[in-house]
Amino acid sequence: MRAPVSQQVHVALGARAYDIHVGVGLLGQIGSFIKPLLRRNRVAIVTDSNVAQRHLPVLLAALDSAGVSHSHHIIPAGEHSKNFNELEDLLDWMLEEKIERGDLLLAFGGGVIGDLAGFAAAILRRGVDFGQIPTTLLAQVDSSVGGKTGINNRFGKNLIGAFHQPRIVLADVELLDTLPPRELLAGYAEVVKYGLIGDAVFFSWLEGAGAAIRDGDQAARIRAVITSCTAKAALVVQDERESGPRALLNLGHTFGHALEAETGYSDRLLHGEGVAIGMCLAFELAAKTGLAPDRDAERVARHLTSMAMPSRIKDIPGAALDPERLLGHMAQDKKVAAGRINFVLPRKIGECFITSDVERETVLQILEASAA
Repeated sequence: MRAPVSQQVHVALGARAYDIHVGVGLLGQIGSFIKPLLRRNRVAIVTDSNVAQRHLPVLLAALDSAGVSHSHHIIPAGEHSKNFNELEDLLDWMLEEKIERGDLLLAFGGGVIGDLAGFAAAILRRGVDFGQIPTTLLAQVDSSVGGKTGINNRFGKNLIGAFHQPRIVLADVELLDTLPPRELLAGYAEVVKYGLIGDAVFFSWLEGAGAAIRDGDQAARIRAVITSCTAKAALVVQDERESGPRALLNLGHTFGHALEAETGYSDRLLHGEGVAIGMCLAFELAAKTGLAPDRDAERVARHLTSMAMPSRIKDIPGAALDPERLLGHMAQDKKVAAGRINFVLPRKIGECFITSDVERETVLQILEASAA
């Protein structure tokens, strides 16, 4: 079999190091990537109902061609599946399949699958190996990299979880061709984030190339994924467990998670849409407090709007959201420390910092203005 053509980003975590492979048509050659990792010639696959319908036959055929035995478990698609019930069902299935520590669990899907399967891998037998095959842009550039796993509960998103690094990440941008446009744009918000937190040149490139990424240009998509993964890998290597600089990756997320919670983790607001609005709120908050120039906040909102993405709370369909309730959700965020909400705020495009020195009333004013 001809070696697959891909670009690699190395996540240099010593004994937990792994490679992110990015390219076109990688799924059909998966055996070349995973066989060196297998202690037994078998894998267990976790996917969701949407991905199973679109892509699972290709994965199974590729494994058959490589002579790798397999079994699979399908969960309902959607954020609502990141819960204790689905986790328990998945763990029961893994035990029935007699998954051992040296076996490889493949998370085949978007962020929900990666988080749920990764958490199950982290806690089964105190840790089994797993690999990520992300099928969404959001997962390819963000959630599949760095080892964050978890589930949601009634108090908020990802409050229950573990750090558990994958053995491999396989980002086949060809899988993005079947992604609904709204899902693709939700992932694009995370791509924009990397430009905003540390790479002004990349953000400038996105202002010109965003439409090509949206419309299916594979070279542009590969560049976006490679650049994003390289930026995230560098932060993960510096700060694997998010006690310092890795928290910069949460730009827009404190606001975004509150918006998701208030809209019930429903299709009314996708995660990336919440992040897009949250990044605009972060820039508006920084501008209001004199930390960043107004023109940068306007530039970020203008680019997101040009990509037909939401930039204000009032862009969320349905009933108006209550800013006071949003503040209540933010107080439950996992990044709260000593009762103070930690924010990632910009000094300018390409430079962000972490602070808890923000007055509640100022945040409320920003929320009210965005919702009006």
